[in-house]
Amino acid sequence: MKFKRYLQVTKPGIIFGNLISAAGGFLLAAQGSVDWWLLAATVVGLSLVVASGCAINNCIDQDIDAKMARTQKRVLVTGAMSTKAALAHGVLLGLAGFALLWFCTNPLATGCVLFGFVIYVGVYSLYMKRNSVYGTLVGSLSGAVPPVAGYCAVTGRFDMGAAILLLMFSLWQMPHSYAIAIFRFKDYEAAGIPVLPVVKGISAAKQQIVLYILAFAAATVMLVYGGYAGYGYLAVAVATSLWWLKMALSGYKRETDDRAWARQVFFFSIITITSLSVMMAVDGQTPPHSRVVMTADAGHYR
Repeated sequence: MKFKRYLQVTKPGIIFGNLISAAGGFLLAAQGSVDWWLLAATVVGLSLVVASGCAINNCIDQDIDAKMARTQKRVLVTGAMSTKAALAHGVLLGLAGFALLWFCTNPLATGCVLFGFVIYVGVYSLYMKRNSVYGTLVGSLSGAVPPVAGYCAVTGRFDMGAAILLLMFSLWQMPHSYAIAIFRFKDYEAAGIPVLPVVKGISAAKQQIVLYILAFAAATVMLVYGGYAGYGYLAVAVATSLWWLKMALSGYKRETDDRAWARQVFFFSIITITSLSVMMAVDGQTPPHSRVVMTADAGHYR
């Protein structure tokens, strides 16, 4: 039972989602030549840091969690776990995760994860979530870090591929999060959290969802045009993006149940990003400019 409480405070569902995207970014960069020890160190280290951020976030948010139906049974709200224990648990997980990343990956990958951690815990959780409608936008940066960190763990550099991953996953976070805010509208309203649907209305949020899906769709194909992914990935990216867009546009029908519609948009967002993470892993390519560099390096070391 004690182990269960320590697990629950880390939000395992969020850890799993980040693990998949991190592995996708790693395998995209690896191009079939996988260092399995490096992959293990990257995903385990990242997962520990994500777990740390979630545990600390639970400590910060316990007052507003008590006001929201979906979070009223969290262990800090019910008293099943003390704030002190959760905070200590979070700090230890973070230290272990950063140590593993620092000694087993590279400084750039570790720095990317540190950036995401600071944004999520320091900027989003402590201030933006409670005080600004732009909190979702700021928080999206931390959500986009795992695939970038996975990619950089392999390459050791922040190049165009890493930039595209950061853009893709940041854009994806927006309609995903706005959909949650719509079907959990009453929770956010009760807690006084200034998410877009509460501040500017559901109609404004629907419009933003459509626009962000369009931007996300454009970003996904940039991996192909940049030479980082093949046509199998492109087919899946186009198919999922168009279906997600069709689903988002159906929200404008007069008879639409906004909560049911938002749940569908939310669940399909998970299918979309999971599918793309898998396809990045299996259909990644080495862009032409990178092949030139690799050939030159090979010639230098012969």
